Amino acid sequence: MLVEFLPDLLTTFLSIVSGIVVGFSLGLMGGGGSVLAVPLLLYVVGIKDMHMAIGTSALAIGIIAAINLLNKRKNNNLKLKQGLSFALPGIAGTLIGSQLGLLTPAENLIVFFAVFMGIIGVIMMKRPHTSTQTSSNSRLVLFRKNSSLYGVAVGVLAGYFGIGGGFLIVPTMMYSGGLNIIQAIGTSMIPVSSFGLVTAGRYFVDGNVDFVIAMLFVMGGIIGTRIGIKTLEKIPKQNVVKIFSVMLFGVAAYIVIRTFLL
Repeated sequence: MLVEFLPDLLTTFLSIVSGIVVGFSLGLMGGGGSVLAVPLLLYVVGIKDMHMAIGTSALAIGIIAAINLLNKRKNNNLKLKQGLSFALPGIAGTLIGSQLGLLTPAENLIVFFAVFMGIIGVIMMKRPHTSTQTSSNSRLVLFRKNSSLYGVAVGVLAGYFGIGGGFLIVPTMMYSGGLNIIQAIGTSMIPVSSFGLVTAGRYFVDGNVDFVIAMLFVMGGIIGTRIGIKTLEKIPKQNVVKIFSVMLFGVAAYIVIRTFLL
């Protein structure tokens, strides 16, 4: 019966709220928020298996990014050529990364994930956040020559950890692709949605995707993204990113403590 596959009311509520948190972070910063999805699924929603959390996270992030992609296209903030040049080769990296993730024991993978969160926090705290960014012709040429390599590298990380990779994609498109931050965020939805859905597909083959929780997560994510975008208009982004970076350090520390001491 269908009822057997439905989560209880508390799990439903926590899934939607967790989606709101991730969507809010994505709307506020354009990248980095998806890394919160796996810890939320593990420690708030209550998914017991790390691989299941990654597969479910990847599906939710992929769908949220695809929905945002349609909105960015309507607002003319989407550069299709740059997005595809990053996404298409990155799919190969995503398949490699997701396979490596499935082969990594869950107890090791969760520790690697905590370390990765700390690295993300450092990167986001140190990188500049400006409203516009211009690039020289030499940088544009460099991006076009190396976009495949960039895409594969980010794809591997996205597949391995079940994240979107926007925190890496957005600055790459800004500083090497000649896009301003609004265009970079919009265009990044192409590879983010591709990487998420491909990762989810690979995890689904091994039975590591919870579709119901993923859809609840998406519902919350849509709401949270809109709130985040509205909030961005009122709060200096640089301050928000620093706070978010500290939060990532805190979550990473919690994962390590819970894994080894609790």
